Amino acid sequence: MPEGHTIHRLARDHRPLLVGRTVSLSSPQGRFATGAELLTGRVVTRIEPYGKHLFYGFEGEQHLHVHLGLYGKWAGGVGPAPEPRGALRLRMVAGDHWLDLRGPTACEVVEPHERDAVVARLGPDPLRRDADPERAWARLSRSRRTVGELLMDQAVLAGIGNVYRAEVLYRAGVSPFRPGRELAREEWDPMWVDLSALLRAGVRAGRIVTTEREDRERRSGTARRDDAHYVYRRHGLPCRRCGAEVRTQVMAGRNLFWCPVCQAV
Repeated sequence: MPEGHTIHRLARDHRPLLVGRTVSLSSPQGRFATGAELLTGRVVTRIEPYGKHLFYGFEGEQHLHVHLGLYGKWAGGVGPAPEPRGALRLRMVAGDHWLDLRGPTACEVVEPHERDAVVARLGPDPLRRDADPERAWARLSRSRRTVGELLMDQAVLAGIGNVYRAEVLYRAGVSPFRPGRELAREEWDPMWVDLSALLRAGVRAGRIVTTEREDRERRSGTARRDDAHYVYRRHGLPCRRCGAEVRTQVMAGRNLFWCPVCQAV
């Protein structure tokens, strides 16, 4: 599932193509035909990312709400759009640009109060300027659930997925099995700062890189794929810093990765 940096990057890329322009919408697949008919011919006024959600504001104060989920994907191009093929949920055309959406978990027209209800269920998004880390801390510090579970809960933190969970906990030296209420404030504050920085770097690069140069096999140039992470998908390999074997188990429905030495309970 795309994590928050991907959603913010999509918003950044879509704004110059759509905002301020009259957009034509269609649903070749048919599943969004009513919504496409309702919004087509209107001007896009803004595009707002929040966590793993995208809201495309249209004149008339209605929003197109998109949640990519596990299988959703945007594609686009310039010039005449290709013939629709397969399960194409939504096509948006503005001028000579076209955008195609396939396989989203959510693609729906929502009113402002419905958009607000979605956001109200989410924790702070570290990529947003209005994010309040106190809200996340309030949930974390009172919970008996493990930190590894809490970081995957979108009601605690919006936009965090499996990769950022594993990597920010490793970088903080925090065990994923520690109860949230046992996390110290002096641990949480640097973790929030680090998470925000990692997400912003992900928006810029279009990929998640969490390793420092001194911890990579190749220390110059762009991080290679096998150098990009400390523990994520490195089960059975030696920890980059201490040499212990990286472990994995399922937590919150996803494979968790951690170092038993650097992240001792």
